[in-house]
Amino acid sequence: MPELPRHSVSVTAVVFHADGRVLAIKRQDDGRWVPPGGVVELSETLEQAVVREVLEETGVHVKPETLTGAYKNMLLGVVSLTFRCHAISGAPRPTDEASEATWLTLDQVCTLMPEARAIRVLDALRDDGPFTRNHDGTHLL
Repeated sequence: MPELPRHSVSVTAVVFHADGRVLAIKRQDDGRWVPPGGVVELSETLEQAVVREVLEETGVHVKPETLTGAYKNMLLGVVSLTFRCHAISGAPRPTDEASEATWLTLDQVCTLMPEARAIRVLDALRDDGPFTRNHDGTHLL
């Protein structure tokens, strides 16, 4: 029997600053502004993956609070689970994965991020989730 295609599981962190701004990175590989996140390793929990990815990509230590949504990239078969988080310590800085890391306003999020990423931030602001959404990597489907 041929091997069936598999999904990749990743996490996204929506980290809010006390003043309402959102932690974001400008990716080294494609120059897009996105919330930090990445692939879940087999040996870690979802929450551990969120903490690790944010620290690796921004230098900020976070505590995950709640799952706010599940987002599937229909072209790549990637399912990303998004968590609302709060920062514990550290300041955003460039890393190997991020040419820039900073706090963006909500207006900047909506202007700079692809729709498929900005919606994760907007969903994390709501209390009636978690949400499930499908996208093509850029736009919602």
